[in-house]
Amino acid sequence: MKCLGSITLPRGFSGGLALALALVVAGYVGSSPRADNSSGASSYNMQLVGTNDLQARSTYQPTLHKYPGGRYILFAGHHALALQGEGRLPNAQPLPSFNPLTGRNELNGTSIVDVTNPRHPRYLFHLPVSDGVNGGAQMVRVCDGRTLPVHDNKIYMLRTYANSAHEIWDVTKPSQPVGVRTVAGGNPVIGAQTGAAGALAGTHKSWWECDTGIAYIVGRRGNDTADGWGPGNHIFIFDLSNPANPVFLRDWALDGQQPGGQIPPHFTAVPSIHGPISTGPDGGAFQLAGATGNRVYFPFGTSSNGVMQVVDRLALLGTTCGSIASTLDSPACTDFHTAELGRLIMNPNNGAHTSWPLGKLVVPDFVTDTGNDDNNTVRDIVVVTSEETSHFCSDFRHLTFLTDVTTEGRPQSIATAQVPASEGRYCDRGGRFGPHATNEEYGPPFYQKIVFVSYFNAGVRAFDIRDPYNPQQVAYFIPAITANTDYRCGPYQGNPNVCRIVVQTNNVATDDRGYIYIVDRADTGLHVLQLEGQAEEIIAGGK
Repeated sequence: MKCLGSITLPRGFSGGLALALALVVAGYVGSSPRADNSSGASSYNMQLVGTNDLQARSTYQPTLHKYPGGRYILFAGHHALALQGEGRLPNAQPLPSFNPLTGRNELNGTSIVDVTNPRHPRYLFHLPVSDGVNGGAQMVRVCDGRTLPVHDNKIYMLRTYANSAHEIWDVTKPSQPVGVRTVAGGNPVIGAQTGAAGALAGTHKSWWECDTGIAYIVGRRGNDTADGWGPGNHIFIFDLSNPANPVFLRDWALDGQQPGGQIPPHFTAVPSIHGPISTGPDGGAFQLAGATGNRVYFPFGTSSNGVMQVVDRLALLGTTCGSIASTLDSPACTDFHTAELGRLIMNPNNGAHTSWPLGKLVVPDFVTDTGNDDNNTVRDIVVVTSEETSHFCSDFRHLTFLTDVTTEGRPQSIATAQVPASEGRYCDRGGRFGPHATNEEYGPPFYQKIVFVSYFNAGVRAFDIRDPYNPQQVAYFIPAITANTDYRCGPYQGNPNVCRIVVQTNNVATDDRGYIYIVDRADTGLHVLQLEGQAEEIIAGGK
């Protein structure tokens, strides 16, 4: 049975009527955004193109890769298998884990979906994580062997393995993954089977430079606490230019998290890393797209005590490290200060989940006819999102920050992009309401024009950032709930545990054809979207 506040519905009862009943319970029928169809979906300047249920698995990260011949493959990383309502629903039952392609129940791992035809996404393969606990492979990155220094004709996937390892798979044939450096093969990139010697105590969102092979892998050794590291994950930098032969280069963290480090002033603990983004070397793809080369942007704190750090990539990778001949037990470097160029220190109630560099943008209003515009009109911008983690808006409101890093030693937040809760009474809907992450793709058609922010129960939001001092929301899409959509439970109007069926758009990705891909942590699946109306005119070059 499904419980919407005080209303009980059968498990399969969903769609527009279920949403309408949910709105009645919350007391805001007639106040939600424009509903475009009877299923309960809501949108503005963004249309639904296609869907896939992703086998009703809770999903974190979608990653797109363009294969030879114009084939587009989406890799979706899943959360660990859990109980309904994240275990907070009374009498919660296990969530679905059945894979119809194999006829077996499988712990959550990585879904591989062919989206070459975006109207009909085709599920190709589920690669489970059989860690003997509850699985999960939240993070996934993909690099082409033709781009990597190994220069072969393969395609490689780097993914997390539960909270204990990072693996590499050969996904040249996406429906037939082959292990390269895996837990099952006894040789993961880093870590091991849960509980085994060498296991990590944490994993999360890594970044892989496909042109150089340098990977910034997020994790935590099982012995870090005993060795004096502060709480939370940090960075393991690897050379994965030949994925079959990983080379560990060094650790990186916010100065103070390492053994013997000091907590920064006005902090009670050193914030830990979430997931970095590198712009690669000078002349690399990022710089050609407009970003500043040889920079790495590290977000710390995730949902509180945030810090966005600007780092000199060259100094990070070697100029202060000496020999890179090292092992995980003998880090190449102990200097966590020299490579830092600057940091944005955020208010204690917001964190840095994603730090996405937009590169150099001309600020329209700074352009004048005075002849005095030299060095004044172009600003280097990074978008920083703070992750909302509470339900029913039970903590401080989280925001997306446009940050000016032109003077790297003194980054400055210059504007916020946000969605008013009153637009759809989102605080009453249940689940999380607020930002999570941006898309992370560079190049046409969206880069330096529109940034997409996943917004949990408010779907995905498109912000026009061509004037970074005045970001404007230009489109959104909120998926309809389905028979697969799970509960979210939290404190509401004095009741400590109200459970609602609610969409939770978790992450967003884009491709060079102009399609937007969103996935849902409440099991609703994948939605393929496309801009329309005035929002579409922006990427077509119009105003």
